[in-house]
Amino acid sequence: MMKRALPGPSPPSTNDPETSKEDKAAHIAIHDFKPSEDGDLKLIQGVAYRILGKKSEHRLLAENPNKTRGYFPSIYDKKKHGLEKYRWYYKDITRDRTKSILKKQAVEGSFLVRDSTSHPGLYTVSIYTETGKDRGDTVSHYHIMKNAKDMFYISHLHCFETIPELIHYHKHNSGGLITRLREPPNQLNKPTTADLDHSEWEIDPATLKICEELASGCFGIVYKGLFNGLPVAVKTMKDLSMSEAGFMDEARTMTQLSHPNLVQLYGVVTKTKPFCIITELMRNGALSTYLKRHKTTILKKSATMLDFCLQVCSGMVYLEQRGFIHRDLAARNCLVGENQVIKVADFGLSRYVLDDEYRSSVGTKFPVKWAAPEVLCYKLFSSKSDVWAFGILVWEIFTAGETPYGKMEYSEIVDYIVDSDKRLEKPDSCPELLYSLMKKCWSEKPENRPRFKDILRELHRLTDAADCPYIPH
Repeated sequence: MMKRALPGPSPPSTNDPETSKEDKAAHIAIHDFKPSEDGDLKLIQGVAYRILGKKSEHRLLAENPNKTRGYFPSIYDKKKHGLEKYRWYYKDITRDRTKSILKKQAVEGSFLVRDSTSHPGLYTVSIYTETGKDRGDTVSHYHIMKNAKDMFYISHLHCFETIPELIHYHKHNSGGLITRLREPPNQLNKPTTADLDHSEWEIDPATLKICEELASGCFGIVYKGLFNGLPVAVKTMKDLSMSEAGFMDEARTMTQLSHPNLVQLYGVVTKTKPFCIITELMRNGALSTYLKRHKTTILKKSATMLDFCLQVCSGMVYLEQRGFIHRDLAARNCLVGENQVIKVADFGLSRYVLDDEYRSSVGTKFPVKWAAPEVLCYKLFSSKSDVWAFGILVWEIFTAGETPYGKMEYSEIVDYIVDSDKRLEKPDSCPELLYSLMKKCWSEKPENRPRFKDILRELHRLTDAADCPYIPH
């Protein structure tokens, strides 16, 4: 007797806030937000809200489905577009980082959906399972395909009109997958400013405790600290190293920026001395040091090195789009957090410009070995000089933290890249296609260098494009 097929689960309920097609609200909360002051609005991840206005650039007024109104930080808001409302959608993270996130979570059936790096326009489901240990891997990847009727599937036997319906089905049935889907991992890019007061940037020094020194630069010393018991990084201004106005410019710059690959500001101390800038603490320190410390391991993993480049570039795209020039982009000014998250830091030389270039005053210090020809010769900065520096940073990553140009002095570097038109040689671990991209970043004329958004697109094409397993028809 032929065995009857078991019926699949019912389609997702239309009352489910994650899958409702009737929800007309244009914005959703991408993380939970716990109110930290009177007038704040509690947010629940995935729930839609109506935006009513702004209190400031970083603080929105909204109304929830229960008609309760209040304020919340803008970094918790996302305009609703397709999959971005779901906890399991991680958009454009790389295959390598996907494996790292799921392995760190190490929960059977933990999964996420991401944009496919090897097949642009498609999506990939990545799943953690202990079953995979027999073949040396605990993370499996499956393309989400489309059939002739424009329906989504992983196995052609189970097709759905939407990806959320497909995910709902595979949460109840493996349907050809190595295991059924359980829950997505905890979001590792949750804004680190949760539960902090965003309406005012000024911090009461009494709530701040400064601990051991972490690093020292030209303009300031960075300490590990505690803010209301929360570990933070505290940057203080060195005496006579820069003007108080310059220090405040750096703090003001940071209040205008919020991106997963930029170090996030918590607040400032400006009413008493020493002046301080308080930011999230990146526990693994500077990327330059991290590369040297893990050189043997990192040089064996092209996907990891490419992912570092992608993360830095993503932060620089954000700066470029908003008219900011970093002017000191280098591995030493990028920080490493948990799960190898990379964030661009040190905006001490950042400057907002409307015409995309800035001629520095005579005597301004700048990093010679990361400087473009127009910076060396004319002290002329632009987003294209940041692109040049990014090329040097990529070279640093693929040499695991070596110093560009070795022990060359200023005049030798000028002769090398300006007069002789030479460039740094390709690192042994660097793919030819990536080195070609680096050389485009080092074009003599700024107008011939790519924009960061174009570099990001090329980096995605170069990431690990290993085929996902495909379930036969």
